[in-house]
Amino acid sequence: MNFSYAPSIADTFPNLQTGLVVVSGVNASIETSTMVSRLETSAKVRIGGGTESEFAEIQAWRQAYAKMGFKPTKVRCASEALLRRLRQHGSLPRLHPLVDLCNAKSALSALPVAAFDLAKIAGDMKVCHATGQETYLTFGGELETPEAGEVIFRDHADNVHARRWVNRQSGLSAIQTTTTDALIVIEGLHETANDDVAALRDQLAEEISRNWKGRVSTGQLVAGVGVFRTDGPSRA
Repeated sequence: MNFSYAPSIADTFPNLQTGLVVVSGVNASIETSTMVSRLETSAKVRIGGGTESEFAEIQAWRQAYAKMGFKPTKVRCASEALLRRLRQHGSLPRLHPLVDLCNAKSALSALPVAAFDLAKIAGDMKVCHATGQETYLTFGGELETPEAGEVIFRDHADNVHARRWVNRQSGLSAIQTTTTDALIVIEGLHETANDDVAALRDQLAEEISRNWKGRVSTGQLVAGVGVFRTDGPSRA
């Protein structure tokens, strides 16, 4: 499977940095709760007495959503939503060891991190603007059709795996107990995103490799340019 961005995304958001991790051998029996709790504690320390909206990572996504025509306080990137929940409730939901790790890392770094079940993606996946003909499956099992022009993650069967870019993933490719192969996508738009995204990618790859003992490969796309193959390194 190839992962890429439409030229229109790359042209509009030249600061975009994307880290990618492919994991084979995922299972739901790994214990990550101690690590996740430690990451949550560190994230709460980072928030301190302020709010997540002060972070450069979040401000960059808010500017991107404003550029896309959304009100940033109504449509938030996934990392901001996680930080809000952590600040308000003190912890994040426990869903699956891999998802829990990605969510905790996302909260600490303030970078959106998405994990997809590769078996549920039809052909290649591209981040692009919707045509208005695609289908999105909610976690509640309802079908939606994104509006034309909305930034989505789309596969060759016109399935939408994320809506409003990094706002909401689909129930179709969510990590489940049956998942064995996963694609993790980390995205950043702020000034130091190149270094920050690469650092988080490498941290996740190391921790996943150590815990799951499976095959892990990584890549990075700069400014949305190039194609990442899930069976090999990225290429320009």
